[in-house]
Amino acid sequence: MSDAVGGPQPNVQEGIEYWNTQPASLDGVLGGYGSGSLPRVDALGSRLFLLNLYPQLSTVPSAFRALDAPTDPPRTRALDVGAGIGRVTADVLLYLVSDVTILEPVESFVQEALSRARNSASGLLSTGAWPGLADGSKSVTILQGTLQEFHPLVPHHAHFLDRVGFQSLSPSEIGLGFDVIWCQWCLGHLSDPELVAFLKRCYESLKKHPKALIVVKENICSDGQDGSGQEVFDEQDSSLTRPVVSDLAWKKMFKEAGLRLVREQVQEGLPEGLFVVKMCVTRSSF
Repeated sequence: MSDAVGGPQPNVQEGIEYWNTQPASLDGVLGGYGSGSLPRVDALGSRLFLLNLYPQLSTVPSAFRALDAPTDPPRTRALDVGAGIGRVTADVLLYLVSDVTILEPVESFVQEALSRARNSASGLLSTGAWPGLADGSKSVTILQGTLQEFHPLVPHHAHFLDRVGFQSLSPSEIGLGFDVIWCQWCLGHLSDPELVAFLKRCYESLKKHPKALIVVKENICSDGQDGSGQEVFDEQDSSLTRPVVSDLAWKKMFKEAGLRLVREQVQEGLPEGLFVVKMCVTRSSF
């Protein structure tokens, strides 16, 4: 890795080529940490973090759910970008929302996600089945494409692969917007201008209610010795690890995109030797 300030920038094709060499498995998408505690710790941390910000998503009686919660709440939609094999969709989002759209550029990963979704819907998975697909109560829509070209409201640059599970009676859900947009371990593949542009498109794609939110969950590297920000460039997968700078680097991007940071939290319990992982929730600044 090297300091990326004024140096290399992410290259989307090189990033895809690298990830195409990795197995389409938990170990492959998690850099060899798929068989340990990381997947479960990460998923539980994500679920609790989201429920604290959006308690209406709780589907069972709990401290998050109001006693007078409606028994038949409206359907909720989430977008999972850079979704890999669908790990966050399966272990976090489908437990909390009704319909999830997956976006992933890597061929082997998105095909594995498609296979897992279809096998879950058909009851072929004895373990690891994706919630709500077999009984048709929930749905997953799988798209293949890059973040650089993707607009959640007009996803015409992405290739539609399938919708699995619940089938809406509406002619189309395109343009309806999302209650939750989840971005995890993928935004480092965007340059600063690309990131700001993508966050703006995400903001435009949120549903127009005060609970709608964007979650960014990413590695964070340390500041420079002089207190300035630094960006660590991973030449292997052509991605950046963005600086903490007392969170100024990310906050600068959020502000430029018209977003405000409403909560941030470090993911605890991950294996030693990894970068700090921070979860940030943003909403409209207006």
